[in-house]
Amino acid sequence: MTETIPQMLAVAKAALERFHDVTADEDGALTFAHGGVVCALQGMELEEGLPVLNLTCVVAWDLPAESDVPTQVAMGVGEGLFGTPRVIRGEAGWDVTWRYAFPAVGLDEKAMGTLLMLVVSGASTLRAALVPE
Repeated sequence: MTETIPQMLAVAKAALERFHDVTADEDGALTFAHGGVVCALQGMELEEGLPVLNLTCVVAWDLPAESDVPTQVAMGVGEGLFGTPRVIRGEAGWDVTWRYAFPAVGLDEKAMGTLLMLVVSGASTLRAALVPE
């Protein structure tokens, strides 16, 4: 892990703490929840000189297997600009995740917070479309 990744995660943690309770794991990964969506933010170096942050959100799990979740997601339900949904067939039904990876070197706390909130709001919008509350 390069020195830049801990710095990016520190900025991300400060930005997220303005909105959420954030837990930092031993490896530096951050976890938090937004609108019923559980999220994990990790830093990694894709290749030398290219550190990125990867945000993975668990949108929903164990949705009824007989439902048309893959079609709904493919048709753009809850579509957002920042993130990619993925539908996985689990043992108990459909699981849906939302992922976004981005280079974050140089982002200040305000810019980082704005970007992260755009991503997690997309995940929350998708959850609201798939999971009746």
